Amino acid sequence: MTADNTALDAASAPQRTVDTYRLLLVEDDPGDALLVEEYLSDTTLNVRLQWAQTLADAMGRMAQEAPECILLDLHLPDASGISAVRQAQAACPSAAVIVLTGLAESRAGADAVAAGAQDYLVKGTVSGELLDRAIRYAVHRKHAEQTAARLRLNEQRAQENQRLERGLLPVPMRSGTAVATASCYLPGRKGALLAGDFLDVVETPDGTVHAVIGDVSGHGPDAAAIGVCLRIAWRTLVLSGHRSADLLGVIEQILVAERTSSSMFATVATLSLFPATATGGPRVQVTLAGHDAPLLVEGDTGHAAPSDGGPDGVRRRATLQLAAPPGIALGLVPGLADWRTVELPLPGAGSLLLFTDGLTEGHAGAGGERLGTDGLMAMVDAAPPLSGRPFVDHLATTAQEMDGGRHLDDIAVLLLAW
Repeated sequence: MTADNTALDAASAPQRTVDTYRLLLVEDDPGDALLVEEYLSDTTLNVRLQWAQTLADAMGRMAQEAPECILLDLHLPDASGISAVRQAQAACPSAAVIVLTGLAESRAGADAVAAGAQDYLVKGTVSGELLDRAIRYAVHRKHAEQTAARLRLNEQRAQENQRLERGLLPVPMRSGTAVATASCYLPGRKGALLAGDFLDVVETPDGTVHAVIGDVSGHGPDAAAIGVCLRIAWRTLVLSGHRSADLLGVIEQILVAERTSSSMFATVATLSLFPATATGGPRVQVTLAGHDAPLLVEGDTGHAAPSDGGPDGVRRRATLQLAAPPGIALGLVPGLADWRTVELPLPGAGSLLLFTDGLTEGHAGAGGERLGTDGLMAMVDAAPPLSGRPFVDHLATTAQEMDGGRHLDDIAVLLLAW
């Protein structure tokens, strides 16, 4: 070892661990530095030791290669005391710091630990065994601290993401009571609140209830972001007077502009439900863009309805799929715009069920058969006498139980009852 800041190589020990510790000794006294080297030769540590006589030199070495542990003298030509500890930590936050103090200044060592150092050693009382243990424990404690800090940061980010996602979930804009709404939204991604599926409901001043449900291709945050974008665009367009194919054309332009890949597309079903008036019964206008048509359900799924005289006093359900032209999904052939709107009469009381394919593409049991739209209609007809949110929750839960976790897709269900 020489005093010109050359690297120190610790002597080989009879027994070595598989780990190699990168140590940086910051000590201006060559005699004390030599003692530390001798102590290290008595340990079982594999070490790669560098020596710096000033803090400035040490920082230069840290910039080239971060040490795992810094052995720091509190009296250096360019730094001393707690200030030296803080500067070393700022220069290399990942390194464990062990302070070297004199016999008369053990209190300074304790203060250094309080300031963030992992340990302190009193010069003159150090041994190979003590140094071995101090280095191991200091490095392990530092790693534990960093792991705990990363976990806290991840938890904070997760909480922030959840608050953000929760704020982006739709809140139906409704003022009347002629139509009741209920929905179920289950992202396929574990721990997520948002997915590529989206739904929304808006009631305009004339009493018309407008609804949308859609499914962006793919999974993950990119699909979820596009889903939120399309939902908000749909709401804005509806409130500004856009309808049917014209509305879908603008949404497609937004999708093409915002999507992260040219292969990304979205299926959408949008409708306008006109409640009954003095001159006519309720009716609905439906426009599809590659999406399944809504189901018309006559029975007890929304507002209370009188019994039809069945044996148990419960009005039975009858389910059919609305006859609406399918159209092309948004983004598949931008500008094609082959969407057509159909207007259909509705019974005096009933429900419209809108859903994404996560509800129907799951398995219908232990075999390979998929539930499909026919299976969903049978499930609706066979469901217990539930209404509103319990009813749509029952459909989603039953479909997931039948699938048994084999088809992990987002599920969105929207029920409009009058």
